[in-house]
Amino acid sequence: MAQKLVKLGLKREKNTLYYIGKDGNVWAAPMARAGKKGGKAKKVADAGVKKAKGYLYFLDKNGDVASAKMARGGKKKKKAAPKKKKVAKKKKKVAKKKKK
Repeated sequence: MAQKLVKLGLKREKNTLYYIGKDGNVWAAPMARAGKKGGKAKKVADAGVKKAKGYLYFLDKNGDVASAKMARGGKKKKKAAPKKKKVAKKKKKVAKKKKK
């Protein structure tokens, strides 16, 4: 579950990528689209967020800075049982009895 850190109320523009930079501030960069390259990022707001390891920082739908604990490791896989070798059974030759 995400936790709000800073209420900014930023209005987002279409085709713009918003992210929290290393400095803890909100940055915006135009997204690359069909043949067009993305543009240079601009600082949009001073959030002053101190980042902690293992958390994801993002701009939520209300334009506020939020964080969520990152999922690491996922679901553990069960160990596969070792495969058994198939042993071919040899056919026994049965001697036929002769009638007298």
